[in-house]
Amino acid sequence: MRLKYNSPVVLTFAFICAGVLLLNQFVSPHLIATWFTVPGHGAFSFPKNIVNLFTHVIGHADWTHLIGNFSIILLVGPMLEENHGSPDILFMMAITALATGLLNVIFFPSGLLGASGVVFMMILLASFTNIQKGEIPLTFILVLILYLGEQVVQIFQQDSISQFAHIVGGFLGSMFGFLNRSETRK
Repeated sequence: MRLKYNSPVVLTFAFICAGVLLLNQFVSPHLIATWFTVPGHGAFSFPKNIVNLFTHVIGHADWTHLIGNFSIILLVGPMLEENHGSPDILFMMAITALATGLLNVIFFPSGLLGASGVVFMMILLASFTNIQKGEIPLTFILVLILYLGEQVVQIFQQDSISQFAHIVGGFLGSMFGFLNRSETRK
């Protein structure tokens, strides 16, 4: 038996995120704050922070944050990458990063970092696996109620978690699922 790099986009994303966190901890302590965080609307500077609209999903506050996100991404990401293809899953991740970053800049004064928007995009997208044209999977409805419903309730709590990014990611995962449902699956 041999090891297989079975999910190039998801695995490369995981390794890059871990590498950035390591570099931030041991080499450059301001790396994540500078290059991998979207500043809030009062601090966003065009064109300086444009790249941050995409790279914020790579930065994580600490190992607990990274492991929390990647326990889900590594669980469902490879299945989604196999189902949709590497270019499509990369595109969906990039759109989710851009949307969550841009909306954070527009609506919130606080910065945003982490891949939780991508996590929620993948969770909702996964509920569309193996559906047929003209169907709405019951798993989608239940996942929507459980995962996004929890975020709506938690939005009223004072914490450093962006439930808004979770909701936007979930919305995008739903949209990608509905848009791709008529395509032929492998």
